[in-house]
Amino acid sequence: MGKLLTNKLHLKQSIFWSWTARLIFLILILLIFFFSIDLMIRSLAFIARGTAKDLINVAENPYITFFIGLLTTALIQSSSTITSMGVAIVASGTISLSSGVFLIMGANIGTTLTSNIVALGYITNRSEFRKAVSAATVHDFFNILTAIIVFPLEYSHQFLSKSAIHLAGLFGIESTATIMEVGNLNIFFLSPITEAIVDFIGNVWIVLIISVLLLFLSIKLFSYLSYKSLIGESRDKLKHYIFSNPLKSFIWGVLFTGALQSSSITTSLMVPLVATRKVILSSAFPFIMGANIGTTITALLAGLIKSEAALSLALAHLMFNLIGVTIFLPFSSIRAFPEFLAKNLGYYASNQRLIGFFYIIVTFFIIPFFLIYLSK
Repeated sequence: MGKLLTNKLHLKQSIFWSWTARLIFLILILLIFFFSIDLMIRSLAFIARGTAKDLINVAENPYITFFIGLLTTALIQSSSTITSMGVAIVASGTISLSSGVFLIMGANIGTTLTSNIVALGYITNRSEFRKAVSAATVHDFFNILTAIIVFPLEYSHQFLSKSAIHLAGLFGIESTATIMEVGNLNIFFLSPITEAIVDFIGNVWIVLIISVLLLFLSIKLFSYLSYKSLIGESRDKLKHYIFSNPLKSFIWGVLFTGALQSSSITTSLMVPLVATRKVILSSAFPFIMGANIGTTITALLAGLIKSEAALSLALAHLMFNLIGVTIFLPFSSIRAFPEFLAKNLGYYASNQRLIGFFYIIVTFFIIPFFLIYLSK
């Protein structure tokens, strides 16, 4: 009897230490994953920030401004940075608030490029690549469809800009200060490390290559660990606590992204979970919608202590995302449409792998660049 109890105790201890080791390993993998994305974003920002500023400064036509927001955000992979640049230019009177709204509509789409890059990490496995592309592009289609709905309202009636001005006025903010730091109150704990590494290496192209290699390494390690850990009871618990219903998934998306202040990171984290069948696309989609709301929190907080223009654009950004959530989250039949588009793109991309590359290049670079060029 005593020997039996001893064996049970040893078994429990073994299970405890096994799960502790897995947890530590998972934390290390996530740190590498977060670090690689932050490093990639910073290296791209150094490469393209000047180009982004030049493009934003020539924004006049609403359609062109929209594509400038898309292209510049795709270049530097930070919708917060583009929003902050837009706010500064709006506050200076160079462009109108309505033009700033079109800019952030495009930025909302451009920021999803990171998820698409993460999906490419699964290109060697046809089944996983199909699901990874679907998980990445459902965010694209959500933002694109929301823009299709909201763009005409803003173009014809300045719906978002007028509503945002009215709401901002309720806070009684009179400061005329510009706000180059909107969205750049980066509390992400790895940022000091990435800044130090970029400064130490000096060559941003080398930094970019390192970030891509680390990203793919973290994806492979995460897939391996999740396969070992998120099965059976553990998988059921994950679904129960986070993905059991659309509302719960949405709330967790808001909270996680609000804490990390990077929708690129939280939405990219959904890609490996969907690719390895730990979470189904219909459960991940509400989480991604929540991430779109969570990423606006820093700009809102910053706007409260800055100018009315800053707060107005931050509110317009929030309202844009809330409109999309209001349309798609409550109704499963409507929510199924962007999922259908994403699944079909994933299917075609898995059959012809180059489609995944062409989709990224055409959507995020060729189309906006071509239209901006034609406008000149």
